[in-house]
Amino acid sequence: MYTIIGGDGREYGPVTAEQVRSWIAGGRANLQTRIKAAGSDAWRTVADFPELSGATAPAAEISVAAAAPAAAPAAALLDVFGCYERSWNLLKANFWAFVGVGVLTSVIYAVLGCGHFAGILVVTPLFGAVVGAGAYYFVLLRARGQPAVFADMFAGFTRAFLTLMVAGLLISVFVTVGMFCLILPGVYLVIAYSFAVILAVDKKLGFWESMETSRKVATRQWWRVFGLILLAIPFLILGGVALGVGVFVAIPLILGAVVYAYEDLFSPAK
Repeated sequence: MYTIIGGDGREYGPVTAEQVRSWIAGGRANLQTRIKAAGSDAWRTVADFPELSGATAPAAEISVAAAAPAAAPAAALLDVFGCYERSWNLLKANFWAFVGVGVLTSVIYAVLGCGHFAGILVVTPLFGAVVGAGAYYFVLLRARGQPAVFADMFAGFTRAFLTLMVAGLLISVFVTVGMFCLILPGVYLVIAYSFAVILAVDKKLGFWESMETSRKVATRQWWRVFGLILLAIPFLILGGVALGVGVFVAIPLILGAVVYAYEDLFSPAK
């Protein structure tokens, strides 16, 4: 018997191996789905269970699949403009709530940085990911059609505080080192780790697992994810031009676009 974590972050089970295999065949689960066996408290992936991961492969390939690391099924090509279009529609449907997200996020980041050297280099890396995760989580819930309340803005503190602190610090260090290494490695890591904080707060993965899962999946479509992040710049500029207050609209728009990209890349069957 097994229990899995679905794409909505909820636990399902205990169910039989046959049921899990049927979910895989139907696209409701994949080789990266979190799962644990009955009697165990350790969460692993479906790929770690040969009796499950080999179920969808032809008989002649089962031995090969069991011997080699399995990868999650590749998602369809990311529609960058589609992510922003869906985000805009979501923003219109939740306008004042999302503007509140933009304002609160901006204020907290301003307080964390405080314009001081120590704040930017120490405080922001430690708590920036925690704050950002809460904003993403709020928007993610609304994107899924689930209720989201003000307290969800602080989900980073309640759902994955230590994980996000460590992940934020490591990402900051890795990106900084990468920037000193002819810049390009740092740019690569910025894009590759784009979804790490969402994975940590949504699926409650460990800090390294969140970072590596984000890196591996984002790398498959790195240029498209790069385009998604790059497109955020003109929206922020336009928001700044609009008497500055437009930034509070641009921020949730960008958050929503990243959230929809996250859903498309990490839960392609949904």
